[in-house]
Amino acid sequence: MSSEMDYARLKQLTEDFMACFNRDDLDGVMAYFAPEATYDQFDGTVAAGLDEVRAAFAPQFEGAFGEMRFEDEDMFIDERAGKVMVSWHCAFDTKSGRTGWRGLDLLHFNSDGQIVSKLTYAKAKTLKLAASGGQSAGSA
Repeated sequence: MSSEMDYARLKQLTEDFMACFNRDDLDGVMAYFAPEATYDQFDGTVAAGLDEVRAAFAPQFEGAFGEMRFEDEDMFIDERAGKVMVSWHCAFDTKSGRTGWRGLDLLHFNSDGQIVSKLTYAKAKTLKLAASGGQSAGSA
C-alpha cells in the first residue's frame, strides 16, 4: 500500500477531499476512493467497495443529520507510506440545536492518489448515529 508520494501532493489531496464534505459533494468525495477502498467507520462497521462506501455516506449527504461542517484541526503526513492523519471538529444539527464532536481520519492512499482505506475515530460523550429517527451525527 506504499505510495511514495510527496508531502505537498498528499496534503493537497487530503485538503481537497475534506473540502468536498463541506460542499455536500458526495460525488466529489467518491471520486477520491479507489474501487477496492474500505471505510472503517467510528462504530466499527466496515464498508468495502465503492457502492458500500457511498451507501455509508449517503445519509450524511442527504441531510439526515442537518447541515454538517468539518473544520480541520491538524494533519500528519507520512509520504513514504502514503498515509495522512487529519483531525477535525464536526458541527451538525440536532433536535436541541447545533452541536458537534472532534474526530480524526486515517487515510491510506495508493500511488495513483486514490484512497484505499479510510479509518474514522470519534471523541464524544455520546455518539450514536440514527439516520432515521433520532438525530445524532455522521462522519467525515
